[in-house]
Order: sequence, then structure tokens, then C-alpha cells
Amino acid sequence: MAKKIEKARPGTLRKALKYIGRYKYLMLISALLATVTVALTLYVPILIGNAIDLIAESPIDMNGIALIMMRAAILILLTAASQWVMSVINNAVAYQVVKDTRADAFARLERLPLSYLDNHPVGDVVNRIINDADQFTEGLLLGFTQLLTGVLTIVGTLAFMIYLNWVIAIVVVVLTPLSLFIARFIANRTYSKFKLRSETEGEQTAFIDEMLSNQKVVKAFCHEDEAIEEFDAINQRLEKHALSAIFFSSLTNPCTRFVNSVVYAAVAFAGALIAIGAKDGGIISAITIGELSCLLSYANQYTKPFNEISGVMTEFQN
Repeated sequence: MAKKIEKARPGTLRKALKYIGRYKYLMLISALLATVTVALTLYVPILIGNAIDLIAESPIDMNGIALIMMRAAILILLTAASQWVMSVINNAVAYQVVKDTRADAFARLERLPLSYLDNHPVGDVVNRIINDADQFTEGLLLGFTQLLTGVLTIVGTLAFMIYLNWVIAIVVVVLTPLSLFIARFIANRTYSKFKLRSETEGEQTAFIDEMLSNQKVVKAFCHEDEAIEEFDAINQRLEKHALSAIFFSSLTNPCTRFVNSVVYAAVAFAGALIAIGAKDGGIISAITIGELSCLLSYANQYTKPFNEISGVMTEFQN
């Protein structure tokens, strides 16, 4: 029988969202800044495409090109400012949420019966409150900064591509499920790996805490060699689980980048065919050099969020 793939419990994400809900106004501001950032980022390739079309004309309109480049520079500065403010807000919210999580976890620990502490190693409990909370922070930061922006970028670039050339937009949409399939395939297999790594880290922390707390007893019974052997065994298992988790999670970026290259090549090939067909009197409207350049830029921007979202999913599994 095939081994069942272990997945994260949905209740965990709901609990995290409750903590984030305490800062909903800051998150609303962050969402608005993300929308502004994406809109400005997507408008810049249109300006660059217009400049390329002016360069292709004879005579070259230098004044028009200079005006377009000035507008593009202003938009780039505004985009950078929006991203900076959004990053500051996201960092503030993430660390506030982790502070609240740690406080609630410690308060919960104070109310737990002694039977819980008897059944759970001290190092494992410490690992949950300190190390797991830090990992939680990284996941929140990635989610705040990349998830929303990535979704908006995907929707925005697709809309612009449909506006510029619906045939190329269809080519991109047809190839999109490849990224989704790869991301889902890897994410489903990384959770169990990261779970084993986290459990072994807790076991190692508990063992170190136990040995340090009872060092006199260890020396009194000449248990040093056995303690070293046991620690080495735990350390080797941690190495095995950590390498396995890193291996699976590291597959995300190269696999999705491969799909990105396929999409980019498909857009370039389809654009060339459309340009040739239009010259020969095809039914599809002609495409200019600037529009093709713009579509290639959008192809890059459209596929990039899939890399980021895949990374966010992997971090959430972690």
C-alpha cells in the first residue's frame, strides 16, 4: 500500500489568521500598498514598449522617448517607496503576531497540569516556544510580502496580456497548470519531512537539557560514553531529516524556473508566428516590436509569482 502523504492541519492556519486579525487595519494598508505596487510595476512595461516602438520609427522621436523614460523613472521610484512602506508594515505585524503567540503559549504553559510536563520533554516545549515561533515569523513575512502581491501580479499581468493579444494570453494560461502541479506535488511531500526535522530538533534539545541538568548524576554513574553515543544517534537522525527536508524544498525553485523558461519561450515563439502571420494577411491583428517586448516582460512577471507562492507554501509546510 502506498504511503499516505501527511499534510498540515487546516486548523493551524485558522489560528494564525486569528492572530493576524488583531492588526487588520495595518494589513488593509499593506494590501492597498501591494495593489499600488503591482499596478505601477505592470504599467512600466507598457511605457517601455511605447519607447521601443518610437525607436523603431523613422525618424526617431527623441523628445517622445525622453518623456516616456521620465514617466517610467517616476513610476519606478513610487513603486520602490510603496514596497519599502509595505515591508515595514509587514515586519511590524509579523513580529507583533509572534510576540502575542509566545505570550499566549507561555500563559497556556502556566495553566497546564503537571501531567503534561511529565509526558513532554522540557527541551521539546522550549523548542516550540522559541525555535518554532521564529520559523512562524519567517512564514508570516513570506506570506505577507509575497502571497498577496503574487496573486495580484498574476491577475494583473493576465488582464494586460489579454488586452494586448488574446492568443498569447491563451498560450500562457494553457502552460500555467504545470507550475501549479509542481508546486502542489512538492508541498504535499515537504510537510512530513519538516515535521520529522522539527520533532528531532525537539528531541535533541530535550536530551541536551536533560544531560546538562543532571551532569553530576551522569558523572557519578560513569554514563558519559553512553550519553555521547545517544547524542550522536539523535544528531545523525536530525542530519538525515534536515537534508531530506531541504532537498525536497529546494526542488521548488529550479522546477518552477524551468516552467518559467518554457512559458517565456512559448510567448516569444507565438509572438513571432503572429507577426509573420499578420504580414501575410492573417486573421490575427499585427503585433509591434514594442508590444512583443511588453508581452515578454509580462510573461516573466506572470510566472515569477508562482515561484514565490511555491516558496511561501513550502515555508508554511515548514
